[in-house]
Amino acid sequence: MSGLLALLDDVAGIAKVAAASVDDVAAQAAKAGAKAAGAVIDDAAVTPKYVHGFDASREIPIIWRIAKGSFRNKLVILLPIALLLSQFAPWAIAPLLMLGGGYLCYEGAEKVLHSFLPHEGHAPEVNPVDTDPAHLEEEKASGAIKTDFILSAEIMTIALSAIPDGHWAWVGLVLAIVGIGITIVVYGAVALIVKADDFGLYLASSPSGAVRGIGRGIVHVMPHFMKILTIVGTAAMLWVGGSIVIHSLEQLGLSAIGHAIHGVAAFVGHLVPENLTATVEWLVTALIDGIFGVALGAALMPLAEHVIQPVIRLFGGGDKDGAAH
Repeated sequence: MSGLLALLDDVAGIAKVAAASVDDVAAQAAKAGAKAAGAVIDDAAVTPKYVHGFDASREIPIIWRIAKGSFRNKLVILLPIALLLSQFAPWAIAPLLMLGGGYLCYEGAEKVLHSFLPHEGHAPEVNPVDTDPAHLEEEKASGAIKTDFILSAEIMTIALSAIPDGHWAWVGLVLAIVGIGITIVVYGAVALIVKADDFGLYLASSPSGAVRGIGRGIVHVMPHFMKILTIVGTAAMLWVGGSIVIHSLEQLGLSAIGHAIHGVAAFVGHLVPENLTATVEWLVTALIDGIFGVALGAALMPLAEHVIQPVIRLFGGGDKDGAAH
């Protein structure tokens, strides 16, 4: 009997350890996913444009097709690469983060610039009714999946940098949870955004006056919501991109910018009541990171537009901006 009780006690102990490990994995996945907020919000803001102009019956199938491509990007291609980096070339993570952060800064700065100066370099968007719908759907979905690959690479690299060193299987599990969770959140949100107008129109045809009012309100609000989402996405890109580059520089031993920002944030934090200090310091840091992101993105624009993009087009690729605008 005592042996059975000891066995049950051991099983209970193992169960507690397993439960703690699951909680730890979930906590690390949530933390790593939060680090990728800028790319995630931008993904949700950009993707609805790929189904603009298509028949309403094709919107969800197109989004599902893009989502499946996103799962493949993250889990089949990028996850193994991330694991190889974490095990055999951890020194490469900081430079890769800087590349991803620089890309976010460039994208954000370009969006800011073109909000004041309209695009002149891109051809007018083709209306889906003016060409073969099946061909255009294929083209749009393929373009969206290519764009997603860039964003997914940023997300997985950011997530990898936020995960403490551990066994490759543990790191892989956390990354898989992050990849799956973010993809579900992003494309679930995209589906809701895309179908919101249709839902609003459906409610607007209701015999109930109150329901009709709600429907008309949804239809009226959605264009403004999309503008706000784009602004928030751009701000998040600049904040996260700037923060990534600054922290990566610190990891490489170049900590002057990070220390200066921390000093400014601490100085401002001491000017407010103690219960607001942490919040104000975070806001000041995020603001300065964003300003740094704008400056870095603006500095990278000539390189991206006159060197990188021509090379990509030369090899038959496309750029995100061209697809998104």
